[in-house]
Amino acid sequence: MNYKQLSYFWAVAKAGSLVKASEQLGVTPQTLSGQISLLEAELNVTLFKRVGRGLELTDSGRIALPYAESIFETGSMLEETLRHQPKKRPRVFNVGIAEFVPKSIAYHLLSAAMSLENPIRIVCREDNFETLLAQLAIHKLDIVLADRPMPSEVNITGISYKLGESGTSFFAKAELALKYPGQFPERLHRAPMLVMGEDSLIQRQLMRWLNEQHITPNIVGEFDDSALMKAFGMAGIGFFTASSVIAHEIEQEYGVIKIAETDEFTQQFYAISVPKRANHPAVVAVNESADKLFLFNKTPASTSL
Repeated sequence: MNYKQLSYFWAVAKAGSLVKASEQLGVTPQTLSGQISLLEAELNVTLFKRVGRGLELTDSGRIALPYAESIFETGSMLEETLRHQPKKRPRVFNVGIAEFVPKSIAYHLLSAAMSLENPIRIVCREDNFETLLAQLAIHKLDIVLADRPMPSEVNITGISYKLGESGTSFFAKAELALKYPGQFPERLHRAPMLVMGEDSLIQRQLMRWLNEQHITPNIVGEFDDSALMKAFGMAGIGFFTASSVIAHEIEQEYGVIKIAETDEFTQQFYAISVPKRANHPAVVAVNESADKLFLFNKTPASTSL
């Protein structure tokens, strides 16, 4: 179907005559009549019948008119929408957050992207490390925030940037801390403790370090979600650890106290992206915000893996 011919039919039907429609459209009546005849031949129907000096719709014309009106109303809506759409549409920034990365650290790293001159819409996905790398490989993600670099055995051409590292602080509800007085780390011996899941690097580092100190805590909870672990800590269920860079925030948010801090084992944080996404303005912003959070000079940890 020729939609220009359909528009001529619609204009004539609304105007009621060829002459009025031709004046509105700026074409001759002969042109309108010829184009409508071609449309009638294409559809194998008669759309108008002459009554006196005017035109009336046939039964076929009355059936066709609502369809034509719907088509051109939709076209007008499309034109209006495109004319008034925002000049700067937000650029989507797809972020994968590995399950053992603390939410508050992820927020600090990502918040800078929201202040860019060109608007950004962040889409965050939390999952296990392997699943996020697979999504990065097929370009469903622009960046992955993780507690480890991309493994060398992974067949993905990518870049792992070390954003920074942090010492580890120990926290507890004040009432619980009073029940286990003494020097650190000896006071943790047989004390109730909350730890991250067994797949997290920080849990393995913590248990290895405690073993070296001949400290055996009473593990009362194990969590994949650090926020849930902190919530249990806030309830006074057990001692727990977190990155020292957010220690003050944890004390304020969860109503706990920091009982000790150590740099003998640290938490590390990485941004992983593929070369095609490395220059995304939000990826650059994440790397720059890490300088302020960790005061750490970033260098590529692994490339072309």
